[in-house]
Formats: sequence, C-alpha cells, structure tokens
Amino acid sequence: MEHTVSLKLNHIFRRLYGKGKSAVNPCLALYCRKNSLGYSRLGLTVGVKLGKAVARNRTRRRIREAYRRNEWRFLPGYDLVVVARVKAGHSRYREIERSLLALSDKLGLLRKEGG
Repeated sequence: MEHTVSLKLNHIFRRLYGKGKSAVNPCLALYCRKNSLGYSRLGLTVGVKLGKAVARNRTRRRIREAYRRNEWRFLPGYDLVVVARVKAGHSRYREIERSLLALSDKLGLLRKEGG
C-alpha cells in the first residue's frame, strides 16, 4: 500500500466506531472519518466468530489485498476501519472486493471517475 499506513491504536478504532460514518453489508462493515493528515490509515478487525486463526488471517489478507489493488480509487486523508462479518470468512476474494468498493462508494470515499 503506497499511500496508506496501517492503523493499530485502539483509541483511534474506538473514536471511529463512536464518531465516524459507517456502512454495512452482509460481508463487511466500514467505518470512516476524515483525518487531518495527507494520507489515509487502514485498520482491519476480524473477530473470533469468523473461525480459527488460519481463516481469520486469510480473510484479513483478502481485505488488505482488495484495498491495495483499489487504493488509487480512494480519496486520501481518511481513517478507515474494515470489520469482517461472518460471511466474509466464506466469501471469495471477488465478493470481498465488491463489498469493499460498494461500501466505500456509499460513504463517498471514492474519487469521481471521468473528467
């Protein structure tokens, strides 16, 4: 990820859950909030309900890859937290990517295409 830093601090996650905008679909939940930095920060949450460590890590990798491949579409300067729901553990990469982009579009995080 070229223009995005990993988000790891618990108080920032809690601030996003409390004060950020959110959108949900059966696969993912996305929380976002504008930050005052010139770059975005991405945090991932995958709960124990999703399965054992191997399944959780696979889901985490798929979400991170979906974001990485589409990073150029996202507006810079946002804190993002993606929460994987149980269905994400059984979903293919394509479905996770589609869900991430749909939620991002719903929250207005994607650049306008065309000129």
